[in-house]
Amino acid sequence: MRRTPALIVGGGLAGAATAIRLARAGLPHLLVERSRETGDAICGGFLSWRTLETLAGLGIDPDTLNPERVTRARIFAGSRRAEAALPHPAVSVTRHRLDTVLLAEAERLGTPVERGVTVREIAATSARLADGATIAADALFLASGKHDVRGMARPDDARGADPTLGIRVRIAPSPALSKSLAGGIELHLFDRGYAGLAMQEDGAANLCMAVHRSRLQAAGSPAQLLEALGREMPALGEWVVLIDPSAQIDAIANVPYGWRQRTGADALFRLGDQAGVIPSLAGEGMGIALASGVSAARAYENGGPAAAASWQEDFARRLARPIGIASIVRHIAESERAAWLLPFLRPTLIQVIANATRLGQS
Repeated sequence: MRRTPALIVGGGLAGAATAIRLARAGLPHLLVERSRETGDAICGGFLSWRTLETLAGLGIDPDTLNPERVTRARIFAGSRRAEAALPHPAVSVTRHRLDTVLLAEAERLGTPVERGVTVREIAATSARLADGATIAADALFLASGKHDVRGMARPDDARGADPTLGIRVRIAPSPALSKSLAGGIELHLFDRGYAGLAMQEDGAANLCMAVHRSRLQAAGSPAQLLEALGREMPALGEWVVLIDPSAQIDAIANVPYGWRQRTGADALFRLGDQAGVIPSLAGEGMGIALASGVSAARAYENGGPAAAASWQEDFARRLARPIGIASIVRHIAESERAAWLLPFLRPTLIQVIANATRLGQS
């Protein structure tokens, strides 16, 4: 059995942010990540103004991610449309780029990173690996993202009777996309789901959807759902026809939007999506992941493993407002009322909602 004072399970946003903070504080730790190479996680890729502040605190210059800024949001429902300036400039970036930059910074600061290490089960603060080995820690930071680890799975009822799936497809660069999406993002609302579209740093557009299982089952497959939505929604259909028929469509099942970890446990810090899952239309999921890693590392630095339980409960309280408001907005967006209400959605109200769904400072 191996031992380490602090074990970080997962090298995504939350795990890398934790590692950067611990490394800067000179606190010994180990980060394990199941993938051998950094992939491109299913994600909308939207970095809000609040998230950019968190990244700056971690020493990450947003221009190294994407020099272009997102300043406007366009919302479509049926044949209707609303548009507004964002409260502050934002950035759209691939998870591959962001994860690569963050983990490289953690390693530069001295974080030991072991890749290709799969954690099969967690008991208290010990992690059992796929090869049968065990790593014991005084404090464990669980940053496994949307993927649950045995022994730490989120409750089944968090997913609801009609669970939500995340679906993502990349649209190859084109002059039409570049011109239409320059400086903006699009949000398309439809029955039992919504889709976000943004231009990322590599010139491709990221089309990311959250859709209830019943809607996907009615269509048949992710590809058939995209075709149906393209016919149903002309504004979205303009981009669906640009999808290469051979393009890979990625999906993840049973995303528990609206769930929060409200209670804490000794020496266990649950981070990112393991702490709370905000509906993706808010564009604050990455911000929550980064902020959880920063604040958990700060709590550990100040109070050691004993700080975990109170930190978890405090972070759950911080998540209550943004997740609650985003859940209400999501409920309306996925219903037939969305198209009827859209003409009354004034730019100032869009900005109010955008600000209200950001994670407040601790």
